[in-house]
Amino acid sequence: MERPTELRAAALQALLDPDPATKTAAVAAMADACRAGAFALDADAPMTSQGAIPGRPARPELVPPRLVGRRSMASTEGRAMLIHALAHIEFNAINLALDALWRFPGMPRAYYLDWLRVAHEEAIHFGMLSAHLATLGHAYGDFPGHDSLWEMVEKTRADVLARMALVPRTLEARGLDAIPPLRAKLAQAGDHAAAAILDRLLADEVGHVEIGNRWYLHLCAGRGLDPAPTYDELTVRYGAPVLKGPFNVEARRQAGFSEAELQRYA
Repeated sequence: MERPTELRAAALQALLDPDPATKTAAVAAMADACRAGAFALDADAPMTSQGAIPGRPARPELVPPRLVGRRSMASTEGRAMLIHALAHIEFNAINLALDALWRFPGMPRAYYLDWLRVAHEEAIHFGMLSAHLATLGHAYGDFPGHDSLWEMVEKTRADVLARMALVPRTLEARGLDAIPPLRAKLAQAGDHAAAAILDRLLADEVGHVEIGNRWYLHLCAGRGLDPAPTYDELTVRYGAPVLKGPFNVEARRQAGFSEAELQRYA
């Protein structure tokens, strides 16, 4: 398939691709081409999708979160279920980054380059987790997954401000809190390779959440909105989940949350 040479169009094409291998390869190619200056950017072009968003494989089966299953670290199968769940999150994160890249016109060039960076790093994460899953005797799709992350992407499709508020700085920021205890459990179970992968994920996810925070503040400033009450209003309007601790306050600080916000998590 011929790849577009305009960045947002290429992102949409990759988003529509249902195959994880070709999707991640397309994202890597986009990142390489962009570094080489081979992509044009039309930030103002009206764009519509001619396919179902997002493109994804027939498996894993999508089920309510309560039916995904328990992930005991006491067995190889349990660790495989956890690594699969993380791979599923990262696959969805590739799609959400591509969606943020193509969907919203009229943003500065830096916005689109930021979300290309996120898509590329999420694709790397997915590859690392998939490779480790194979060492445990499984492949992506072997276990069910849930669709909670994408549901908020869909809810916020009409407003980039809501998207930045409620996906990177809310749902993805929860990963900053969740990764350290998961890493500790994997290390305790002796899976040091998986623990090292989670170290990479945490380092990169701080940057991804920072991107969401930065563009959220940029958009609030452009619209003359106070970020704190606007965020509270958006969480109610869109039915965002109520955050529960414990919180990784230092990672959230590195990701650009204000000291006033961090006081909520103390």
